[in-house]
Amino acid sequence: MAGSSQSLISSIIQPGQKIEFQSVRTEEGELLNGEKRVYKSAVFDVISEDSIEIMMPTEGTKMILLPVGRTYAMVFFVGKNLYSCDAEVVDRYKRENAVLLVMKIISNLRRFQRREYYRLSCSLTMNSRNLEEEEIRAFEENKSILIPELPLKQGVILDISGGGLRFLATQAYEVGSLIYCTYVLNSKTLNKEYNLVGEVLESREMPEKPGVYEHRVRFTNIKESERDEIIRYIFDEERKIRRKEMGEDRK
Repeated sequence: MAGSSQSLISSIIQPGQKIEFQSVRTEEGELLNGEKRVYKSAVFDVISEDSIEIMMPTEGTKMILLPVGRTYAMVFFVGKNLYSCDAEVVDRYKRENAVLLVMKIISNLRRFQRREYYRLSCSLTMNSRNLEEEEIRAFEENKSILIPELPLKQGVILDISGGGLRFLATQAYEVGSLIYCTYVLNSKTLNKEYNLVGEVLESREMPEKPGVYEHRVRFTNIKESERDEIIRYIFDEERKIRRKEMGEDRK
């Protein structure tokens, strides 16, 4: 970790803070170890500038004994802010009647908005294209001018949040470029087409699928009302998924 981020650990991460964590994704986009569940825990103590103790997660009354050597993407709930990093389980033991995991932080701490955190895995059709120079100039002047009927490339959204989305397409985009994205969200309470501009934060060709690219995009012109709609859609879909898993779905 960079020294500037190391200095943040003890000043930001404190005992008692809530944590959620999940297996990190591999370069191919798969969840490491195949673990899909999100674990919940709390910080027990800060050992050093790159190591912390956390409570062993539980599910109901059952303790989940996570093995040493696994790596997780962690989110810390710090007041009204969220911080994320990757961390590896390097030890586990019992102390002061608590079963603890020692987590070694192996990436920089990153602060982000709560609205970025709620993300839904999905498979939704979308279309996208690069912005034209005229559109970019208008966008830089805080104007909303989108040229209609320009050709679009089809893609598939892999996950979506109130802050952006991740999608696959045969179109390659440059990191830092602005693109136009259009897609429809459809649920019991929502049926709406979204036409948004996003900045490409990450783009890579899929190793196992030459000519197919995975893009991560941050919305740059989204209205708060649209963001709220997307977040409500995510919550509604997650509730529907949970009901199905519990055999309680009533359509």
